[in-house]
Amino acid sequence: MPPRLNLVFCGTPQFAVPTLEKLVDAGFCVSLVVTQPDRPKGRGLELIPSPVKQSAIRLALPVIQPDKIKNNDEFRTQLTALQPEAIIVVGYGRLIPQWMLDLPPLGNINLHGSLLPKYRGAAPIQWAIAQGETVTGVTTMRIDAGLDTGDILLQSELPIAPDDTAETLAPHLAAVGADLMVETLGGLQAGNVHPTPQDHSKATLAPILKKEDGLIDFSLPATQIFNRIRGFQPWPGAFTRFRGKNLQISKATALNDSLPRAELHLRETRLLVGCGHNSSLELLEIQLEGKKRMSARDFVHGYRPKPGEKLGAS
Repeated sequence: MPPRLNLVFCGTPQFAVPTLEKLVDAGFCVSLVVTQPDRPKGRGLELIPSPVKQSAIRLALPVIQPDKIKNNDEFRTQLTALQPEAIIVVGYGRLIPQWMLDLPPLGNINLHGSLLPKYRGAAPIQWAIAQGETVTGVTTMRIDAGLDTGDILLQSELPIAPDDTAETLAPHLAAVGADLMVETLGGLQAGNVHPTPQDHSKATLAPILKKEDGLIDFSLPATQIFNRIRGFQPWPGAFTRFRGKNLQISKATALNDSLPRAELHLRETRLLVGCGHNSSLELLEIQLEGKKRMSARDFVHGYRPKPGEKLGAS
Protein backbone atom coordinates (compact mmCIF):
# COMPACT_ATOMS: atom_id res chain seq x y z
CA MET A 1 0.00 0.00 0.00
CA PRO A 2 1.34 3.47 -0.88
CA PRO A 3 1.63 5.94 1.99
CA ARG A 4 -1.43 8.07 2.72
CA LEU A 5 -1.43 11.40 0.89
CA ASN A 6 -1.45 14.45 3.13
CA LEU A 7 -4.24 16.76 1.98
CA VAL A 8 -5.77 20.16 2.69
CA PHE A 9 -9.43 20.40 1.69
CA CYS A 10 -11.03 23.72 0.67
CA GLY A 11 -14.79 23.75 0.19
CA THR A 12 -18.02 25.34 1.33
CA PRO A 13 -21.36 24.08 -0.13
CA GLN A 14 -23.23 20.79 0.15
CA PHE A 15 -21.84 19.82 -3.27
CA ALA A 16 -18.38 19.51 -1.66
CA VAL A 17 -19.42 17.34 1.30
CA PRO A 18 -19.45 13.91 -0.46
CA THR A 19 -15.88 14.49 -1.69
CA LEU A 20 -14.62 15.35 1.79
CA GLU A 21 -16.34 12.30 3.28
CA LYS A 22 -15.07 9.97 0.53
CA LEU A 23 -11.48 11.16 0.97
CA VAL A 24 -11.65 10.36 4.67
CA ASP A 25 -13.32 7.01 4.03
CA ALA A 26 -10.62 6.14 1.48
CA GLY A 27 -7.92 6.68 4.07
CA PHE A 28 -6.40 9.94 2.91
CA CYS A 29 -5.02 12.19 5.63
CA VAL A 30 -7.05 15.43 5.61
CA SER A 31 -4.83 17.63 7.79
CA LEU A 32 -7.02 20.72 7.53
CA VAL A 33 -10.41 21.80 6.20
CA VAL A 34 -10.70 25.38 4.94
CA THR A 35 -14.18 26.82 4.49
CA GLN A 36 -15.87 30.20 4.37
CA PRO A 37 -16.93 32.02 7.56
CA ASP A 38 -20.33 31.28 9.11
CA ARG A 39 -23.07 33.33 7.45
CA PRO A 40 -26.22 34.88 8.98
CA LYS A 41 -29.43 33.21 7.85
CA GLY A 42 -33.13 33.33 8.60
CA ARG A 43 -35.19 35.99 10.30
CA GLY A 44 -33.01 35.94 13.40
CA LEU A 45 -29.83 36.22 11.29
CA GLU A 46 -28.31 33.37 13.26
CA LEU A 47 -24.78 32.49 12.16
CA ILE A 48 -24.91 29.17 10.31
CA PRO A 49 -21.79 27.10 9.52
CA SER A 50 -21.26 25.93 5.96
CA PRO A 51 -22.20 22.34 5.06
CA VAL A 52 -18.49 21.53 4.74
CA LYS A 53 -17.77 22.86 8.26
CA GLN A 54 -20.63 20.78 9.65
CA SER A 55 -19.23 17.69 7.92
CA ALA A 56 -15.69 18.40 9.14
CA ILE A 57 -16.93 18.68 12.73
CA ARG A 58 -18.72 15.32 12.40
CA LEU A 59 -15.49 13.82 11.06
CA ALA A 60 -13.41 15.41 13.86
CA LEU A 61 -11.23 17.29 11.36
CA PRO A 62 -9.56 20.64 12.13
CA VAL A 63 -11.34 23.57 10.47
CA ILE A 64 -10.35 27.17 9.77
CA GLN A 65 -12.46 29.92 8.20
CA PRO A 66 -10.28 32.79 6.99
CA ASP A 67 -12.00 35.93 5.70
CA LYS A 68 -9.35 36.25 3.00
CA ILE A 69 -6.57 34.01 1.77
CA LYS A 70 -4.55 35.91 -0.84
CA ASN A 71 -2.59 38.21 1.49
CA ASN A 72 -3.11 36.33 4.73
CA ASP A 73 0.34 35.67 6.22
CA GLU A 74 -1.00 33.64 9.14
CA PHE A 75 -2.98 31.36 6.82
CA ARG A 76 -0.01 30.99 4.48
CA THR A 77 2.29 30.03 7.35
CA GLN A 78 -0.22 27.47 8.62
CA LEU A 79 -0.65 25.80 5.24
CA THR A 80 3.08 25.81 4.53
CA ALA A 81 3.80 24.14 7.86
CA LEU A 82 1.38 21.31 7.01
CA GLN A 83 3.34 20.48 3.83
CA PRO A 84 0.31 19.13 1.95
CA GLU A 85 1.00 16.93 -1.04
CA ALA A 86 -2.21 18.19 -2.68
CA ILE A 87 -4.84 20.82 -1.96
CA ILE A 88 -8.36 19.73 -2.91
CA VAL A 89 -10.76 22.52 -3.91
CA VAL A 90 -14.51 21.91 -4.31
CA GLY A 91 -16.81 24.93 -4.44
CA TYR A 92 -14.69 26.90 -1.99
CA GLY A 93 -15.84 30.26 -3.34
CA ARG A 94 -12.49 32.06 -3.28
CA LEU A 95 -9.88 32.55 -5.99
CA ILE A 96 -6.84 30.44 -5.17
CA PRO A 97 -3.73 32.66 -5.00
CA GLN A 98 -0.52 31.76 -6.78
CA TRP A 99 1.33 30.90 -3.56
CA MET A 100 -1.27 28.18 -2.86
CA LEU A 101 -1.01 26.88 -6.42
CA ASP A 102 2.77 26.56 -6.01
CA LEU A 103 2.69 24.94 -2.55
CA PRO A 104 1.83 21.23 -2.96
CA PRO A 105 3.80 18.95 -5.32
CA LEU A 106 0.64 17.40 -6.79
CA GLY A 107 -0.98 20.81 -7.21
CA ASN A 108 -4.40 22.20 -6.33
CA ILE A 109 -6.99 19.76 -7.65
CA ASN A 110 -10.51 20.98 -8.33
CA LEU A 111 -13.74 19.05 -8.82
CA HIS A 112 -15.83 20.95 -11.37
CA GLY A 113 -19.50 20.20 -12.10
CA SER A 114 -19.26 19.97 -15.90
CA LEU A 115 -17.35 18.29 -18.69
CA LEU A 116 -14.69 20.92 -19.19
CA PRO A 117 -13.99 22.95 -21.24
CA LYS A 118 -17.78 23.35 -21.41
CA TYR A 119 -19.43 25.47 -18.72
CA ARG A 120 -16.47 27.10 -17.06
CA GLY A 121 -17.54 29.31 -14.17
CA ALA A 122 -19.56 29.44 -10.98
CA ALA A 123 -22.84 27.82 -12.11
CA PRO A 124 -22.06 24.90 -14.44
CA ILE A 125 -24.91 22.65 -13.31
CA GLN A 126 -27.53 25.37 -13.66
CA TRP A 127 -26.39 26.54 -17.09
CA ALA A 128 -26.02 23.03 -18.52
CA ILE A 129 -29.69 22.37 -17.77
CA ALA A 130 -30.77 25.85 -18.85
CA GLN A 131 -29.05 25.32 -22.22
CA GLY A 132 -30.90 22.06 -22.78
CA GLU A 133 -27.97 19.65 -22.42
CA THR A 134 -28.89 15.98 -22.12
CA VAL A 135 -25.47 14.87 -20.85
CA THR A 136 -23.14 16.55 -18.37
CA GLY A 137 -20.59 15.27 -15.89
CA VAL A 138 -17.76 16.12 -13.56
CA THR A 139 -14.11 16.92 -14.14
CA THR A 140 -11.07 16.78 -11.91
CA MET A 141 -8.55 19.37 -13.01
CA ARG A 142 -5.33 20.94 -11.85
CA ILE A 143 -6.06 24.58 -11.01
CA ASP A 144 -4.04 27.29 -12.74
CA ALA A 145 -4.33 31.08 -12.70
CA GLY A 146 -7.26 31.12 -15.17
CA LEU A 147 -11.00 30.51 -14.73
CA ASP A 148 -11.35 26.72 -14.87
CA THR A 149 -8.67 26.60 -17.56
CA GLY A 150 -6.27 24.10 -15.95
CA ASP A 151 -5.28 20.70 -17.27
CA ILE A 152 -7.90 17.94 -17.08
CA LEU A 153 -7.09 14.89 -14.98
CA LEU A 154 -10.21 12.68 -15.19
CA GLN A 155 -13.83 13.05 -16.29
CA SER A 156 -17.05 11.13 -15.73
CA GLU A 157 -20.30 11.60 -17.67
CA LEU A 158 -23.83 11.64 -16.28
CA PRO A 159 -27.11 11.89 -18.23
CA ILE A 160 -29.51 14.75 -17.52
CA ALA A 161 -33.05 13.40 -17.19
CA PRO A 162 -35.85 15.39 -18.89
CA ASP A 163 -37.32 16.29 -15.50
CA ASP A 164 -34.00 17.01 -13.76
CA THR A 165 -33.56 20.37 -12.08
CA ALA A 166 -30.37 21.88 -10.70
CA GLU A 167 -31.56 20.71 -7.27
CA THR A 168 -32.06 17.07 -8.30
CA LEU A 169 -28.97 16.80 -10.51
CA ALA A 170 -26.41 18.36 -8.16
CA PRO A 171 -26.41 15.54 -5.55
CA HIS A 172 -25.84 12.93 -8.27
CA LEU A 173 -22.94 14.90 -9.71
CA ALA A 174 -21.50 15.40 -6.23
CA ALA A 175 -21.58 11.65 -5.56
CA VAL A 176 -19.98 10.78 -8.90
CA GLY A 177 -17.42 13.55 -8.37
CA ALA A 178 -16.46 12.24 -4.94
CA ASP A 179 -15.56 8.85 -6.41
CA LEU A 180 -13.73 10.55 -9.27
CA MET A 181 -11.59 12.59 -6.85
CA VAL A 182 -10.55 9.46 -4.97
CA GLU A 183 -9.71 7.79 -8.30
CA THR A 184 -7.78 10.87 -9.43
CA LEU A 185 -5.62 11.03 -6.32
CA GLY A 186 -4.94 7.31 -6.44
CA GLY A 187 -3.95 7.63 -10.08
CA LEU A 188 -1.67 10.60 -9.45
CA GLN A 189 -0.02 8.74 -6.60
CA ALA A 190 0.47 5.66 -8.79
CA GLY A 191 1.65 7.71 -11.74
CA ASN A 192 -1.06 6.54 -14.16
CA VAL A 193 -3.16 9.73 -14.32
CA HIS A 194 -1.67 12.37 -16.58
CA PRO A 195 -2.81 15.99 -17.09
CA THR A 196 -4.36 16.80 -20.48
CA PRO A 197 -4.57 20.43 -21.68
CA GLN A 198 -8.07 21.72 -22.38
CA ASP A 199 -9.16 22.63 -25.91
CA HIS A 200 -9.82 26.30 -25.21
CA SER A 201 -11.56 26.74 -28.59
CA LYS A 202 -14.44 24.60 -27.28
CA ALA A 203 -14.88 26.51 -24.00
CA THR A 204 -18.28 27.83 -22.92
CA LEU A 205 -19.09 29.90 -19.87
CA ALA A 206 -21.41 29.37 -16.90
CA PRO A 207 -21.27 32.72 -15.10
CA ILE A 208 -22.58 33.27 -11.59
CA LEU A 209 -26.35 33.62 -11.66
CA LYS A 210 -27.96 37.01 -11.23
CA LYS A 211 -31.54 37.75 -10.18
CA GLU A 212 -32.39 39.03 -13.66
CA ASP A 213 -31.43 35.67 -15.22
CA GLY A 214 -34.69 34.33 -13.82
CA LEU A 215 -36.91 36.88 -15.61
CA ILE A 216 -38.91 35.00 -18.23
CA ASP A 217 -38.80 36.25 -21.81
CA PHE A 218 -41.92 34.91 -23.49
CA SER A 219 -40.48 35.60 -26.93
CA LEU A 220 -38.25 32.56 -26.42
CA PRO A 221 -39.46 29.10 -27.47
CA ALA A 222 -41.28 27.21 -24.72
CA THR A 223 -38.55 24.54 -24.59
CA GLN A 224 -35.93 27.19 -23.77
CA ILE A 225 -38.10 28.68 -21.04
CA PHE A 226 -38.81 25.19 -19.69
CA ASN A 227 -35.09 24.44 -19.50
CA ARG A 228 -34.39 27.71 -17.70
CA ILE A 229 -37.14 26.94 -15.18
CA ARG A 230 -35.41 23.60 -14.48
CA GLY A 231 -31.91 25.02 -14.41
CA PHE A 232 -32.54 28.02 -12.20
CA GLN A 233 -33.98 26.14 -9.23
CA PRO A 234 -33.92 27.10 -6.39
CA TRP A 235 -32.39 30.52 -7.23
CA PRO A 236 -33.08 32.81 -8.96
CA GLY A 237 -36.01 30.72 -10.10
CA ALA A 238 -38.09 31.69 -13.12
CA PHE A 239 -40.44 34.60 -12.63
CA THR A 240 -42.73 37.05 -14.37
CA ARG A 241 -45.50 39.49 -13.34
CA PHE A 242 -49.21 38.90 -12.80
CA ARG A 243 -51.52 41.76 -11.84
CA GLY A 244 -48.62 43.84 -10.60
CA LYS A 245 -47.07 41.10 -8.46
CA ASN A 246 -44.16 38.73 -8.97
CA LEU A 247 -45.18 35.26 -10.11
CA GLN A 248 -42.70 32.39 -9.77
CA ILE A 249 -43.15 29.48 -12.16
CA SER A 250 -41.79 26.43 -10.37
CA LYS A 251 -42.94 23.66 -12.68
CA ALA A 252 -44.17 23.65 -16.26
CA THR A 253 -44.09 21.69 -19.48
CA ALA A 254 -43.49 22.82 -23.06
CA LEU A 255 -46.17 22.40 -25.73
CA ASN A 256 -46.28 22.97 -29.50
CA ASP A 257 -49.59 24.87 -29.34
CA SER A 258 -49.41 28.28 -31.00
CA LEU A 259 -50.79 30.97 -28.69
CA PRO A 260 -50.31 34.75 -28.58
CA ARG A 261 -47.09 35.60 -26.77
CA ALA A 262 -47.39 35.95 -22.96
CA GLU A 263 -51.19 35.52 -23.08
CA LEU A 264 -52.89 33.20 -20.60
CA HIS A 265 -55.36 30.65 -21.92
CA LEU A 266 -57.60 28.32 -19.92
CA ARG A 267 -58.44 24.78 -20.97
CA GLU A 268 -60.83 23.75 -18.24
CA THR A 269 -58.50 23.85 -15.22
CA ARG A 270 -55.29 23.77 -17.29
CA LEU A 271 -53.38 27.03 -17.58
CA LEU A 272 -51.31 27.81 -20.68
CA VAL A 273 -49.23 30.82 -21.69
CA GLY A 274 -48.09 31.66 -25.21
CA CYS A 275 -44.38 31.67 -26.04
CA GLY A 276 -42.24 32.39 -29.08
CA HIS A 277 -41.79 30.22 -32.16
CA ASN A 278 -45.43 29.01 -32.18
CA SER A 279 -45.13 27.29 -28.82
CA SER A 280 -46.68 27.51 -25.38
CA LEU A 281 -46.00 26.57 -21.79
CA GLU A 282 -48.43 24.71 -19.56
CA LEU A 283 -48.01 26.02 -16.01
CA LEU A 284 -48.13 23.27 -13.38
CA GLU A 285 -46.88 24.84 -10.14
CA ILE A 286 -46.70 28.56 -9.46
CA GLN A 287 -46.25 30.93 -6.55
CA LEU A 288 -47.65 34.43 -6.39
CA GLU A 289 -45.73 37.00 -4.37
CA GLY A 290 -46.57 36.64 -0.66
CA LYS A 291 -48.37 33.31 -1.14
CA LYS A 292 -47.43 29.63 -0.92
CA ARG A 293 -46.60 27.53 -3.95
CA MET A 294 -49.77 26.09 -5.49
CA SER A 295 -50.93 23.99 -8.40
CA ALA A 296 -52.17 25.72 -11.53
CA ARG A 297 -55.62 24.27 -10.80
CA ASP A 298 -55.74 25.99 -7.40
CA PHE A 299 -54.40 29.20 -8.93
CA VAL A 300 -57.18 29.17 -11.55
CA HIS A 301 -59.84 28.60 -8.90
CA GLY A 302 -58.43 31.28 -6.59
CA TYR A 303 -57.53 34.07 -9.03
CA ARG A 304 -59.74 33.30 -12.04
CA PRO A 305 -57.35 34.60 -14.72
CA LYS A 306 -59.20 35.94 -17.73
CA PRO A 307 -58.60 34.45 -21.17
CA GLY A 308 -56.15 36.69 -22.99
CA GLU A 309 -54.80 38.25 -19.77
CA LYS A 310 -51.05 38.69 -20.14
CA LEU A 311 -48.10 37.78 -17.97
CA GLY A 312 -45.22 40.18 -17.68
CA ALA A 313 -47.28 43.36 -17.57
CA SER A 314 -46.70 45.46 -14.46
